Amino acid sequence: MTTMTDTSNAARFREFKMPDVGEGLTEAEILKWFVQPGDTVTDGQVVCEVETAKAAVELPIPFDGVVHELRFAEGVTVDVGQVIIAVDVAPGSGDEAPVAAEPAPAAAAVPEAEPEAEAPKGRQPVLVGYGVAESSTKRRARKGTESAPAAASAAIQGEMNGHGPSAVPEARPLAKPPVRKLAKDLGIDLATVTPTGEGGVITREDVHAAATPTPAPAPVQAEAPAPVVAPVPVAAGARETRIPVKGVRKAIAQAMVGSAFTAPHVTEFVTVDVTRTMKLVAELKEDKDMAGVRVNPLLIIAKALLVAIKRNPEVNAAWDEANQEIVQKHYVNLGIAAATPRGLIVPNIKDAHEQTLPQLAASLGELVSTAREGKTSPAAMAGGTVTITNVGVFGVDTGTPILNPGESAILAVGAIKLQPWVHKGKVKPRQVTTLALSFDHRLVDGELGSKVLADVAAILEQPKRLITWG
Repeated sequence: MTTMTDTSNAARFREFKMPDVGEGLTEAEILKWFVQPGDTVTDGQVVCEVETAKAAVELPIPFDGVVHELRFAEGVTVDVGQVIIAVDVAPGSGDEAPVAAEPAPAAAAVPEAEPEAEAPKGRQPVLVGYGVAESSTKRRARKGTESAPAAASAAIQGEMNGHGPSAVPEARPLAKPPVRKLAKDLGIDLATVTPTGEGGVITREDVHAAATPTPAPAPVQAEAPAPVVAPVPVAAGARETRIPVKGVRKAIAQAMVGSAFTAPHVTEFVTVDVTRTMKLVAELKEDKDMAGVRVNPLLIIAKALLVAIKRNPEVNAAWDEANQEIVQKHYVNLGIAAATPRGLIVPNIKDAHEQTLPQLAASLGELVSTAREGKTSPAAMAGGTVTITNVGVFGVDTGTPILNPGESAILAVGAIKLQPWVHKGKVKPRQVTTLALSFDHRLVDGELGSKVLADVAAILEQPKRLITWG
């Protein structure tokens, strides 16, 4: 029986649930709380930072009040849809008895329905970058605690935010983006795969098992330790340290394995004299039109790659395994591999082919600074077409880079060093670097890949080709 105290308590306390902060993501780790119980919060204030398989994201609270309870500690991985914080939206309006009853399971179920039913009357909170979370609405509907009009309203709001009717997401198999990519590359329909992951999530092993008649129980069991929250403290003199694989590191591992064993890689190399390019960089640093932006060799290399793609557009494509099609892209979202404290990420510059040199310089500067601060959004890392990885900053001559999943090519740039070089018939000290281009041999033949790499090298040797070819 619902008492008046229960009802007022439900109206007084509101719960904020872990939203879906990226396409298909099912969990996130709480990195840091910015508030504590008793702190006053306002609509839109960032209360915590979470890390998904793609990036670190700050979460704003969608209402005003006083923090009543933090449901999870820092370092804990939380499923999408779980309550992470409770807020007293009417502090001082009652005695302490309702507050003490708040953590009880019976009372916790009430606030899930009441505040959500009132939300459409005022501001519908939308978290920047990922819209309104749907999972909370779907779970209440299954419990039977939401009325038909409220469910219909939630479905309409979901469509307005681009999520579609609530019935559609329920029918979609649960799987993380790298797993969906693997299934697509192998031609596997996720709807036919039997999930073995926690909560009905389809794992990579499930996809491989569906692709081959031989079961692979060992790899499935090997994933069991993954939910470990934190590494065991290392004793003095210990010879080993075990670190849980999660977040960005887990996503990197899955993406690299999926790419390496799905796309047949070919890597070609060329060593080039970039002395003229380095002179151009020095001149551009003094150019008033480039004031306020960072000018470095990577800027000219990026522009050279864009011109090479313009001259060889077939290289800018993707392989669609499900439809057995090659998808040629008429735009270039240029990815830049960035090393961050949380691991490697590859944000990309949208429609980089349309940008002028000053605009490209500004985009590169913003991309790098955002990545270093750990503020890169999942959207900034989606939809890349080709990538540049600058291993030269570490003093490395070159490498054999692995393709970013879904892309056709990746250019590795080695360290620029002063070396003896034959120039105009004489051996002279010149600034030289080695370029390496890896490409998907399903999409790119050796001739095409060679042309692209040769064009990039030719531009860096004679930067005036940016004008004559661009």
